[in-house]
Amino acid sequence: MPTLSVFMDVPMMHKLEGTLLKTYKQDDYPDKMFLAYKVCMTNEGQPWVSLVVNKTRLQIAQDPSLNYEYLPMIGMKSFIQASLELLFGKYSQAIVENRVGGVHTVGDSGAFQLGAQFLKTWLRDAQVVCMISTQKEPYGIVFQDMGFTVYEYCIWDPKHLCMDSNIFLDVVEQMPRDCILVIGNITDCKWTQSQLAKLMLTIKNKRIFPFFDIPCQGLSTGDLEEDAEILQYFVSQGFEFFCSQSLSKNFGIYDEGLGMLVVATLNNQHLLCVLSQLMNYTQALWLNPPARGARIITSILCNPALQGEWKQSLKEVVENIMLIKEKVKEKLRLLGTPGSWDHITEQTGTHGYLGLSHQQVEYLIKKKHIYMPKSTRINFTCINASNIDYITQSINEAILFTKNSEKHLQDVNDH
Repeated sequence: MPTLSVFMDVPMMHKLEGTLLKTYKQDDYPDKMFLAYKVCMTNEGQPWVSLVVNKTRLQIAQDPSLNYEYLPMIGMKSFIQASLELLFGKYSQAIVENRVGGVHTVGDSGAFQLGAQFLKTWLRDAQVVCMISTQKEPYGIVFQDMGFTVYEYCIWDPKHLCMDSNIFLDVVEQMPRDCILVIGNITDCKWTQSQLAKLMLTIKNKRIFPFFDIPCQGLSTGDLEEDAEILQYFVSQGFEFFCSQSLSKNFGIYDEGLGMLVVATLNNQHLLCVLSQLMNYTQALWLNPPARGARIITSILCNPALQGEWKQSLKEVVENIMLIKEKVKEKLRLLGTPGSWDHITEQTGTHGYLGLSHQQVEYLIKKKHIYMPKSTRINFTCINASNIDYITQSINEAILFTKNSEKHLQDVNDH
């Protein structure tokens, strides 16, 4: 008699990988292009890894004195200290006062998972999470699974082709009291002093709890301090908050997937209490974090010469990204492509918006085999000397085609 499986009613989950990537893989066109990879790419089309990481990885692998015992639940303490100094600055007053700390986390969403668990238990009045970023973020599902009501907002203004800090302020002003504000990568959002003062006052008056995301410090502007400026401003103003600090992208160790849940409190006593509760949650989530990635990063950050090499590699990547953007803008100008393309170079970091319409994106995918999200937020490191001409000519072609289609439709309607 056949045995019935306990899993017989479990359906197949269809979106295990992105629909866009799946479509791209199924395309048999030999010169197809995918401009939506998450990782920073080299000119050869391979994931970027800082050279100093490769060197450090080899040194660690050959070190016979290493102890391979489990790490403590909080993680590698030297890694936590080095990461905090990277985020806030070595001589940060908050570090001196011992009111910031962290827990070594696993994966890109580990800090959000850990933080959401804590907030669900200890911020009992917080039922709503508002997420503000330059794009749709993947960690909204973490808060949804914890039972929060999640609202997502994008500060990219597609009409004016810029990041708009007023959108940010409007969202915060409309948020309910006692909720959680998740602040994504908003490096390109420029603030006036009066706007910042208004933001701080609103957050204080509404008792909003900030939860930052610092996904790739140093890869936006090339300046580690500038990329964490908003966070440093909050801590200098005495705010309490959480922060997800990812350290995979800016070192190029994507397969390690590690970071920290950073905690900022009013004093050391509060910090110790929060960290003790967080360690209780790590027992259920992963117990002990993996050590290899943390060893690599700690070795680099704690050695001035290696840290200098790493910082230089970040600057070189950012300079290359800006050069790519300048070339794309100039080639579109020389082609006589309609519209202004200044917004391409006004955005920092590996990813940015092209500002195309959905119809133009569809043309690029179907006719030119160039794959990008409907939002047109592409990874500019996917563009290199071997494909830039084809990509810019295709963008020009897509825009001209859609404009001619619109004109033809208008002529038909007029008759």
